[in-house]
Amino acid sequence: MAAQIIDGKAIAAKARKALLPRVEALKAKGIAPNLTVILVGDDPASAVYVRNKERAAKELGFLGGVLRLPAETGQEELLTLIKHLNDDEQVHGILVQLPLPGHILESAVLAAISPQKDVDGFHAVNAGRLMAGRPLFAPCTPKGVMRLLAESGIETRGKNAVVVGRSNIVGKPMAMLLLQADCTVTIAHSKTQNLAALCAGADLLVAAIGRPKFITTEMVKEGAVVIDVGINRVGEKKLVGDVDFDGASKKASFITPVPGGVGAMTIAMLMENTVEAAERALAPC
Repeated sequence: MAAQIIDGKAIAAKARKALLPRVEALKAKGIAPNLTVILVGDDPASAVYVRNKERAAKELGFLGGVLRLPAETGQEELLTLIKHLNDDEQVHGILVQLPLPGHILESAVLAAISPQKDVDGFHAVNAGRLMAGRPLFAPCTPKGVMRLLAESGIETRGKNAVVVGRSNIVGKPMAMLLLQADCTVTIAHSKTQNLAALCAGADLLVAAIGRPKFITTEMVKEGAVVIDVGINRVGEKKLVGDVDFDGASKKASFITPVPGGVGAMTIAMLMENTVEAAERALAPC
């Protein structure tokens, strides 16, 4: 069988378009959503991600922008800047682009962002709310995956889901969202025994391990839904996912491509989280 390709670009465009009337409604009440992104250093991949976020925000009429800081910026200087943004009522979303230079403690920086402005959904308060089934902001990539499944008409209830990867950014929150969608969820990782057999039994397989083409054809169940979160650079220009797309697409019922799959949704969900933050600022719950 040939898998149906899930068009992340098209679904992301639809999600962004749906935000326009909400943005206009906020502006009619004197509020423009404000997303402020902090980029420390000159990591090339981070610079590309930040430019894409900045472009999406401008297209939706957001205020804010990107604060670009030199790589030698100290941790206390960064924390002081975050406090200033927390205290600024005109700022609704704060995003610190990861990874940070080695001399800055990532956990301290993420903890400094106000949970009400943590549109990435990485703060411990937001992680706890997600665990409790009452998310304020769900992390953008897992939230985007759930939107892809919904828009594609894919049933999750009762499905056996395997998430390969246990990061705080994707793997763990992905598992929580799937659990809340009535999947039976297994989180697999580098120490998992019989990983291939475990994946081959999944109705829904999410690959978020950061290793190019790690998920081979033999690890995909006939008719499974395969979501590839990985973005790996091979050579100078080619991007591939964590899944061997050519092989897996011959067995899966649905599959996301790389690029053109989950990545576009991550930015769309960041925009949606920022709009939600602005709406809450207008009418605090």
